[in-house]
Amino acid sequence: MQAQEGTAAMAMDQAVADTEVTTTEAAAGDALLPVLLPIAGSEMVVGGMDAAKSDDVRGLLAAIRRLASVVEEETVALTTGQKIDFDDFSARKSRSMLEFVRLMRVRMHLGGEVEITEEIQRLREKLERNRSVLEMHYDAVREVASIIVKAIKDAESDGTYTGRAAQDGK
Repeated sequence: MQAQEGTAAMAMDQAVADTEVTTTEAAAGDALLPVLLPIAGSEMVVGGMDAAKSDDVRGLLAAIRRLASVVEEETVALTTGQKIDFDDFSARKSRSMLEFVRLMRVRMHLGGEVEITEEIQRLREKLERNRSVLEMHYDAVREVASIIVKAIKDAESDGTYTGRAAQDGK
């Protein structure tokens, strides 16, 4: 029994030793500097800057697309006659716009990126369409409100002071 325990202990010690050698060898052979360390003439640093720039581009594009999505959702809701929570849309658009503006301020150097310029142009088109639909909706609401106000005034009036105006054609 002791012989079996001794053999098992030796086998475990050997497995631990093999693992330590493997990790030590791998660690020594695979030792790499972090990508963002400034090393003159290193392609890794340039690649790291490109990766950071592409992360910035992806982040900014995601913010633009989120804003465009909210604007498009509101436009579709208005054009299809769905019930709309204007407070919700306003808050969502405000948050998305704030995020977009903050990211653009920090990453102003990305303004020249073709993909970002194209995405901003698409956003501008969606915003213009949204503004047009909102304006049409606002005009319709204003017209309905004026009809209601006129109907209330007519219902409240007993005709005492409007008889003369009606006869004069006013």
